[in-house]
Amino acid sequence: MDLFDYMRNEAMEKGAPLASRLRPRTLDEVVGQQHIIGKDKLLYRAIKADKLSSVIFYGPPGTGKTTLARVIANTTKSIFTQINATSAGKKDMEAVIEEAKGNMGRYGKRTILFIDEIHRFNKGQQDYLLPFVEDGTVILIGATTENPYFEVNSALISRSIIFELKPLEAEDIKTLLKRAATDKERGMGAYDVMLHEDALEYLADISNGDARAALNALELGVLTTQRSEDGKIHITLDVASECIQKRVLRYDKNGDNHYDTISAFIKSMRGSDPDAAIYYLARMLYAGEDPAFIARRIMICAAEDVSNADPNALVVATAASLAVERIGMPESQIILAQAAAYVACAPKSNSAVNAISEAMEVVGKEKTASIPSYLMDAHYGGASKLGHGIGYLYPHNYKNNYVKQQYLPDALKDRTFYRLSDNGYEKKLKEYLQRIKEEE
Repeated sequence: MDLFDYMRNEAMEKGAPLASRLRPRTLDEVVGQQHIIGKDKLLYRAIKADKLSSVIFYGPPGTGKTTLARVIANTTKSIFTQINATSAGKKDMEAVIEEAKGNMGRYGKRTILFIDEIHRFNKGQQDYLLPFVEDGTVILIGATTENPYFEVNSALISRSIIFELKPLEAEDIKTLLKRAATDKERGMGAYDVMLHEDALEYLADISNGDARAALNALELGVLTTQRSEDGKIHITLDVASECIQKRVLRYDKNGDNHYDTISAFIKSMRGSDPDAAIYYLARMLYAGEDPAFIARRIMICAAEDVSNADPNALVVATAASLAVERIGMPESQIILAQAAAYVACAPKSNSAVNAISEAMEVVGKEKTASIPSYLMDAHYGGASKLGHGIGYLYPHNYKNNYVKQQYLPDALKDRTFYRLSDNGYEKKLKEYLQRIKEEE
């Protein structure tokens, strides 16, 4: 590094956002995540002993994945290299691997390779890394906001230890905010900041465990607020609320939170809990989820989990889907809430699901059974000469519009696929079928 590189790096560091400047340099400065870096935990011991094996840090934004990687860089005697999967290509990785081989051969030093957003690498890029992780050419540290078991190759997963980082607690956020407000070297202490208690509580709460969001809000407040008569910059509740007006929501339309939230929404409707269903609906809408996607899931739940226990559930859900398309947001949230509440409150049955699943299995595994000839179409040319349709009993000619008749093929005549429950309207259907069969 020459003088100009040094000066450029110094300028970049001083001009970096508060969240970046305040990153811990040692393990003892790290706030939160005690479930993985407590002094009795494996990761803490491995970092302290400089005996780290390949790891993947997984967690929401602002929970400290990059921070832990930087702490490791400051602690290890190994050579530390960082690339970002959003911009790095195969040539970048090849250069890192060649340098790592050289460092091991010339100096006997290991190379720790930190790959931020490793889930952005495609399968081929991840496969390229595998042999070098396996033979110890590099020690891999991967960071991802996505579930690594879905987004990272199973071979890399099997050679790494997964550490899940949790959203920081409000008290952890408060600690960081206080540190940022008073630290004169890396924080905002030189501005003579007075962080009011209610503003501190507000930022710690509304940031939802995202330290970066809280620190960015504090920095914005300090840099845009005039000094008071006492010479201090007062970060009041009003100032704090202007700097972070909307609660930070951990939600990615293509990520874990998307699937976890829609799963909780469906299970709440299935579990007959309208309050939980409405809550998860609100979370999705707040995060900008596609209302049409939500409407489709309500329709599926109406058919899958309510079925004929309340046939109107599917009618309501389908009508809601059409209404959402025609009306749009924000009014569509009312329509979706009505449909979700109706499905949640409706009596439940999965009889249709079980019936079609069992029938599909039979069709897929067993020999195709012949349709009884009297059920076949007798209208096309020559069909009647083959006996098609002959002997069919027309139900409307009989009492209750019912007559006992075999409809299933001979090979399946004793099979039952649709088993009505005793819930809601299905109980009435069961009683009706039983009655007309008895009166036949």
